[in-house]
This record gives sequence, C-alpha cells and structure tokens, in this order.
Amino acid sequence: MILQTDIKFVPGVGPKRAGILNKELDVFTLGDLLRYYPYRYIDRSRMYYVHEIDGSMPYIQLKGKITAFEMFGEGRKKRLVAHFTDGTGFIDLVWFQGIRFVENKYKANQEYIVFGKPTLFNNRWNIAHPDIDPYLSEADRPDGLMAMYNTTEKMKNHYLNSKAVQKIIENAFGMINGRLPESLSADVVKTAHLMSFHDAVENIHFPRNPVLLRDAEFRLKFEELFFIQLNIVRYAADRKDKLNGFVFKRVGKYLNSFYEKHLPFELTNAQKRVIKEIRKDTASGKQMNRLLQGDVGSGKTLVAVMCMLIAMDNGFQSCLMAPTEILASQHFETFRGLLSDMDVNVALLTGSTRKKERADIHAGLLSGDIHILIGTHALIEDVVQFNNLGFVVIDEQHRFGVAQRAKLWSKNEHPPHVLVMTATPIPRTLAMTVYGDLDVSVIDELPPGRKPVQTLHRYDKKRGALYQFIREQVKAGRQAYIVYPLIEESETLDLKNLEEGFVHIREAFPEFTVCKMHGRMKPAEKEEVMQRFVANEAQIMVSTTVIEVGVNVPNASVMVIESAQRFGLSQLHQLRGRVGRGADQSYCVLITPYELSSDTRKRMEIMTESNDGFVIAEADLKLRGPGDLEGTQQSGIPFNLKIADLVRDNAILFRAREVAESIISRDPKLSQPEHLVLKQQLSRLSGNRYDWGRIG
Repeated sequence: MILQTDIKFVPGVGPKRAGILNKELDVFTLGDLLRYYPYRYIDRSRMYYVHEIDGSMPYIQLKGKITAFEMFGEGRKKRLVAHFTDGTGFIDLVWFQGIRFVENKYKANQEYIVFGKPTLFNNRWNIAHPDIDPYLSEADRPDGLMAMYNTTEKMKNHYLNSKAVQKIIENAFGMINGRLPESLSADVVKTAHLMSFHDAVENIHFPRNPVLLRDAEFRLKFEELFFIQLNIVRYAADRKDKLNGFVFKRVGKYLNSFYEKHLPFELTNAQKRVIKEIRKDTASGKQMNRLLQGDVGSGKTLVAVMCMLIAMDNGFQSCLMAPTEILASQHFETFRGLLSDMDVNVALLTGSTRKKERADIHAGLLSGDIHILIGTHALIEDVVQFNNLGFVVIDEQHRFGVAQRAKLWSKNEHPPHVLVMTATPIPRTLAMTVYGDLDVSVIDELPPGRKPVQTLHRYDKKRGALYQFIREQVKAGRQAYIVYPLIEESETLDLKNLEEGFVHIREAFPEFTVCKMHGRMKPAEKEEVMQRFVANEAQIMVSTTVIEVGVNVPNASVMVIESAQRFGLSQLHQLRGRVGRGADQSYCVLITPYELSSDTRKRMEIMTESNDGFVIAEADLKLRGPGDLEGTQQSGIPFNLKIADLVRDNAILFRAREVAESIISRDPKLSQPEHLVLKQQLSRLSGNRYDWGRIG
C-alpha cells in the first residue's frame, strides 16, 4: 500500500534526510508524512511595502530587487547580507548558513519575491534566512494560504525548514495514484457530514481557500477523536456484555445497623444518589466499574464504607488501596472510628507492617475473619489472598500503574466490583477520554456545616501581617501547614526550600512546636510526625507536597503555600483541601514574588475566586493542556493527537462520542462489512495494547 512506503523513497528525502525525519519527527512512512500537519497558515496573497514594516508583523512578503551583497565576520561568525529594496525603502536579507549556495543562486538587480519574519537590529530591518523566489510575471506571484510546519534545530541544520518540508509533502502527494483510501466507513462520513479523507489531507497541506481548510480540519480532528471514542465505547460494551459480576441482592444488618445507629452525620443528597447508583450496579449481575468524583471533604470515604457494608451483607470481603502509607493509615483510622461499635473486622496492610502481624492478616483474609482490608501496594502482592473478595475501592487511582491495579482482579475467580475514587475533579472532556469506559458518579455537595476556605494571594516581601495572622489562629487553638515545593536548595530554581524554611519558621514562632514532613523520610518517621500533629502536640507543620492527598486534621485551619507560582491549579486545590475539614473558618494563603507571568497571575486569580474543583479543573485544562494532567499517560488513548485538542475541540469530541455510540449500538463487534475499515483502523492504531480500560 502506497501509504506504507518508506519515507526515504519520497523525492527530496533519501536515506540521510529519512534518518533525520525518523528521529526528529517520528515520521517513517509516506502515511506518517501526510499526517504531519501544519501548525499555522500564512496568507501569501498580501504583498507589503518596506515602508509599511513595523514590529507587529509576524511575517511579510515583499517584491523588489537585491542591489548588492556584503560579507561580514569570519569563520563561524561569517554572515552574508543582501541589501534589498522595493523603491519605498531598504531591508537587509541575512544568511548565517548556506552562504555559498545563496551567492550562486541569487543575483543583484533581478526581481524576487521575498518572504520572512522582519526583525529590527541596530535600527535596520532585516529578515534572516528568507524564502526567495524569482519574479518574472504576475503569474509567479504566490497567493493563497501557505502551510507552516514545526521543525527542529537539527532539521534546519540539514536545510529541512518549513518550506522544504512542504516541498517533500508535495512530492509525496505526487506519488499517489488516484485517491487516498477512505479511513472511515460511509455511514460515519454521511452522519457527521465529513469531507473525504483524500480531500481533507490535500486541503490541510495545500488549502485552496479558508472554507476548504476549515472543512479539512474538522474532518481530521473528528477522525482522531472518533477512533479514541470508538475504542472506549467498544470496550465498555464488550465488558458489560461479557463480564458477569457478583450479585449483591440484599441490604442487611450491617448497612442497616450502621445507617440507623452509627452514621456520623446526615448524608447529603449527592451521597444518597451515588449509593443508589452503586447499589443498582452491584445488583445487576454485571461487574461494576464506576468512577466516583468528589471534591476534597465531600464524603467519598463514607460512601465507600457503606458500600463495603453492603458487600458484607452479601457475604463478600472488600479492600481499599491507597497510594501512600499516610493515606492508608488515615483511612484505617477513619474506618475503625466509624465501625468501632460494630462486629466488623478491619485490617491495615502496608510495606511497614511487621512480619508476625502480616502473617495474621494473611490467615484472617483466607479464613474470612477479616472483612475489610485497607492498604497500599502491599495489597497486590501474590501472597495476599482473600476468601471471597467482592468489592474493591481504589483511591486516587492515577497514582498507581495500570498493571498494579490489574493484579487486584486476580484475587477472586470473578472480577470484583471496582469503585475508583478521586478528589481531583476531572473535566467532562477529559473524563470522556481518560475514563470514558467507566460509569461516572459525582458528589457535588459538601456536608452541612462546612464553610468554604477563604483563599488569599500575598507577596513574599510582606510576611509580618501573615505571621501575626498565623499566631492568632494558633493561639485560638488552631493549627497551620506551611508547604514548600522543594526539600533542599536548588541551584537552578530560586525557591524557598523546606530545610531553610523549617529553621526560619521555628525562629519566627518560638512559642509553638514546629514539625516537618517530606517524602524522603521513612514511613515510620512520617507516621510519628503525623500523629504528633493530629494530637496537636505540634501546632505548625512545615511540609512538602507529601501532604497533598488524604491528610485529614480537622483542627488545621491555615494552609500557607510558599512559591505558589510553581504549582499547577489542581495541586494548589488539593493542598487547599487539607484545611476546611472542620466547622471553623479556614484559610489558604498563596505566597509568590511580585513578578509573575500572566498565566501564573491568572492561576492565582482563579484560586482566590473559586472553591469549585470542577471550575478549577476546567481552567487547569485550558491553561496547561491535557498532556500535563495527572493520569493521562495511563489513559488508554491509543494514539497521540496530531491535530485535535481535547479543550478547544470539545464540541467535536461530544459529536464523535455520539456517532461512536450509535455505531456500537448497531454493530458492537464491528462485524458488518461496511465497518471493516473501522475495525482495521482501530487495530492499526491500538497495536497490541492491553485492554487497560477494563482495569478501572
């Protein structure tokens, strides 16, 4: 097939350039080359005059003559300058490389079309390494939209600039006999009103007009997002069809007793709704795979406890896997506190559990004496076997590798029901892609009595008032966190570091006990420090982001984040969630230098204006893009997005999802003849990837 042709056989490439394109752009075949899309377009129909040039023009096109050439410098600093005029003024054309080629190709007193980026140097306008074409008549004048391609320094050193890439793509297109084969089925093309694949590829590289370019972009973006959604929808349908789950038929004494006698506070309507959704799933006879999103402090853990009691009512064990020992220990204490007056055996298993205790836990799990096991990665060790595991909760699951999560499936002959919990709100566009095969529940209410955290932005030169405020809060019986981004001083980053900060805070607050926490401490040390803080034996904790997830000290009312400009929005929101967990008013103070980029200043504004995790997650997605967000590298996205954008193209994403669901509802196996092309494309894009979507 022509699209599989090795790139070296495209005219203008050859073995040497092919090696560079392989390494720099991941382009190996003619098909790869055609999917190397432009990043922008420039209107070549406009001709400028030299006297019009100002600093606002990214690119200009001029028609005129070279009057003379001059050589400056020696050796590596040598540069060739051509003096160019169109009769309204002069501009210098400058070359630092390929000087001999330029001297041989271009002559003085001949007319040329010059195109490039103007810059001002020593009060003279110049264009470095311009595109130059001879001008003989009006027919030679470039017009229309010109595609611009991203290139690397190594490519430019081998004369593979944007124009050269476009020429190679033009040559590649010339090798195609007839039309490019369609990559979507006829019903998808018709339903979504799409341009043909051939026309889309041609117009994305060589757009004849803006309307055709818009239609080409829509077609290619839709295709990328459609195959991601088709992959997810197909797996979800296949899982629901094939994977039977344990049936939790009844609600019995465990849940009823807890609800009537031990519930710590009235459930919110959101919690009630989520428990109903989970009960429906677990009674359906199909294996549950549900994502539970809820902002910090929304009561996800209580939902997990009640669902585990339903599992007990049906004769099944449960487990909860947390990413850190601190979080696992906190969950264990929470579960023990909630279930202390009930006949429920809860155990904790982590890397630091002693050998004798570990053996007792293994025996208790096999006998069924242990009803609920809470732990870290230690849960997935082969030696950990259950009597009848029916319900699994994975907390902050983006911190686990997919293969680790998969091991929980082998703990029973049938896969247990899976509830994935996250306090990191996920925007709808990302949830549809990263967790698109999971059913989603959202707890969007805080328990009654919780006050929103007040967030303030302060500059690092003005600490007096802040320290006085912390002092007043601690004297009133509250506690404070002070978070630093690094443990030790970095030569490359001018940040407040934890070790210096710890000394400074102890000096600033001699009347209080100050403790410190960071990731390099041993688990036992962290646990000891945490317990001291929980017991209010230490009033101020100086910490790194190790406290970001799950630490629950209701008495802590102040969160100070040093060098807040170094944190993303979601991380700032997670840190803020460590306070505001009691009934008292809590505060989060973001400390930054005065000099901030516009993006950083925007982040600080968003944090001070909103406590809504979903608003913040959407803003984070827009500011940073989906690639930087936690969890996306494990998402099961079968190929990299080359032209679509999960944020900007969310309307196309939703349409692609609708069409994918329509196809799978009619043809779940993609076995109909007209859908063979879809099945082949999915196979090509997905390779031999595991079905990570089934793992939750």
